[in-house]
Amino acid sequence: MIPYLTAIILGIVEGFTEFLPISSTGHLILVNQLISFDKNFTLLFDIVIQLGAILAVVAFFWKRLWPFTKDQEKNKEIFSIWLKTIIGVLPAIFFGALLANKIEEKLFSPWIVAIALLVGGLIILFIEGRNYKIKIISIKDLGFKTAFLIGLVQCLSMVPGTSRSASTIIGAMLFGASRVVAAEFSFFLAIPTMIAASAYSLLKYRELLNINQIFILSTGFITAFIVALIVVKFLMDYVQKHNFKIFGYYRIALGIAVIAYFLIK
Repeated sequence: MIPYLTAIILGIVEGFTEFLPISSTGHLILVNQLISFDKNFTLLFDIVIQLGAILAVVAFFWKRLWPFTKDQEKNKEIFSIWLKTIIGVLPAIFFGALLANKIEEKLFSPWIVAIALLVGGLIILFIEGRNYKIKIISIKDLGFKTAFLIGLVQCLSMVPGTSRSASTIIGAMLFGASRVVAAEFSFFLAIPTMIAASAYSLLKYRELLNINQIFILSTGFITAFIVALIVVKFLMDYVQKHNFKIFGYYRIALGIAVIAYFLIK
């Protein structure tokens, strides 16, 4: 397949799945079974297009995240959001640095993805099936301790197929956050988490890059950015009136389909 077409397809997959609780990494691993670049470039490509998706969050929430306005009270609130985000991302940075290579070596397989999709889907349905008490109705109400605990739960997303979005949203809801707050904080946590992961991969694989590969990366990056921007807006509108059950059912169906595919293959 033409490399630029492959980049566009993978960019669409990344942009569509990064912020929905269905696992972007899991989908990319599965799609890479059908279309992909060479192994090392694929690892770099998948991370860089995630950065494109993350920048879509920055663009969408720019007014919520830019802390240098004329309104001093608003600036304090925004700095508080960033501080909570930094606290929340510390566990991922620590465990990512500690376990990233082992996870990449041992767990990046379709079977792991399928199991994680199934388990995550069942957990989403379980969480949405309970009557939980909402204690946090805005990011202002989210304490620093809770932000750190959500960050710990986010570490589960290092297992491919688990979904960073799903783990943070589920974690936030377990600690009493509304669906809207859970989705918002999931977006905010994604920014430093994925920027750090992208920077790490660029440094690790920088010697493999040539001009053609830079253009391929740029194609996937831009595609992921545009698609993710649409998806972020959709999800923020969706959680105002709906729960996450549909994503749980989707994960279970996809997990079963993946297992069936590799049993028949």
